[in-house]
Amino acid sequence: MWLEDSPGKTLHSKLLNTLTADITEGRLPPGSMLPGSRSLAEQLGVNRKTVQQVYEELEAQGWLVTRQRSGTFVSETLPEQGLSTSDRQLVNSSDRTRSASELVEILYQDALCSYNAIPVTNDGTPDSRLIPYELLARTYRRVCIDLSRNSRLGYGDPKGSVELRQSVAKMLSGDRFMNCSAEQVCIVRGSQMGIYLASRILDPRKGAIVMEDLCYLPARAAFESNGFKVLKCRLDEQGLDIDHLRELLAEHTVAAIYVTPHHQYPTTVCLPMDRRLALLELSKAHRFAVLEDDYDHEFHYETNPIPPLASLPNAENVVHIGSMSKVFAPGLRLGYIAADTRFIERAAQEIILIDRQGNAVTELVLSSLMESGEVRRHIRKTRKEYEARRNFAAQEFVRVFGDQVSFTLPTGGMAIWVDISKLVQGRKLESLPGKDSTLSSVYTDDQVVPTHLRFGFGALSKTEITQSVEQLAEALA
Repeated sequence: MWLEDSPGKTLHSKLLNTLTADITEGRLPPGSMLPGSRSLAEQLGVNRKTVQQVYEELEAQGWLVTRQRSGTFVSETLPEQGLSTSDRQLVNSSDRTRSASELVEILYQDALCSYNAIPVTNDGTPDSRLIPYELLARTYRRVCIDLSRNSRLGYGDPKGSVELRQSVAKMLSGDRFMNCSAEQVCIVRGSQMGIYLASRILDPRKGAIVMEDLCYLPARAAFESNGFKVLKCRLDEQGLDIDHLRELLAEHTVAAIYVTPHHQYPTTVCLPMDRRLALLELSKAHRFAVLEDDYDHEFHYETNPIPPLASLPNAENVVHIGSMSKVFAPGLRLGYIAADTRFIERAAQEIILIDRQGNAVTELVLSSLMESGEVRRHIRKTRKEYEARRNFAAQEFVRVFGDQVSFTLPTGGMAIWVDISKLVQGRKLESLPGKDSTLSSVYTDDQVVPTHLRFGFGALSKTEITQSVEQLAEALA
């Protein structure tokens, strides 16, 4: 089997299309046995996870069957067997659908891995084992009873419940020094939805989107899916290179810049105050929006964090996007956008077209926990735990690798950016074992040799950190 000439943009789609064609054209007859996922992955030179995903997808479609302790076989009754040519065309919708980009397809397959309980990359996710389950359960029960008794489980404001918007506005004003009211807040299902809404509201005819050279790929996919050209701005040891941004502004019309200034993703660098002020001055002078993704503001360990861009002078064009996923767990799906009222109104108009409104129960639960001080107490408790895990992870890298690797201890967040260039020394390295480290080449589409890795310590106990670092040492030896 060869994949070079197969249709499709990714290895996943190429293998899927090749197997489907081999079955429909008779090269793989009904009942024939397929190679195991490991042996086929080695034969094709692809990741075993890719083969597993394709097998599972074809089994769900009816092309394959898995027999316990026997293997994977071509189904005796194929999904299109017995259909006429005209009927096959009726069930084939490929000519009526718009193809996803390669990046979107890769992100989707990664999401399926998580759903199928296959270990996925942990590059700074929180530890769901730290969630106060009993407190959450009690609050959910109380809120559900109250909503039911007062007939408040109908349709509501697409911007989110006024209670949670007021709680978020109070938090942003008190903790982050932002002059913010409830009318300037829109509740969303996580920061990714906030980023996507921003990409829908901004106009690609007004210019390109500037992103950091190494960046959060789902954000880039959102901008590209809505027609934006993406320009890359260089990073250095202090984060976004303002001088390079000025060069880009001199050569291109820019609609917005997407930044992660609190802890740059993925390098963890905190953008210093002078660069923040310069960025805002440029935004005002060139009239472009600043999309500030403040994805883990709550977790800072050394000193009080630098205030967000949205709290500083000349912040009129800033759209502040945040998430509660790092506080509790990604599964709660709660985030927010804070911006001027016109932008919030446009966001609500887009939400009407997507899902009408968010989850009223979860929104009121979070608002209740914020008002009672439970969220603040939980953050203080977990912040100490994550700081201890950060320090322990740093000690383990020094113990295991010595001076073969180097890193700057991050002031916050749940990941460490580790320089492995001495170990790699220009050799080809496409993946790492385990799920707690990702190579720097993952965060860019440039064909470059990896020089760093992002190690996520947040979701790991100290024992798990040791195991992961030692496994990493074996792979890089």
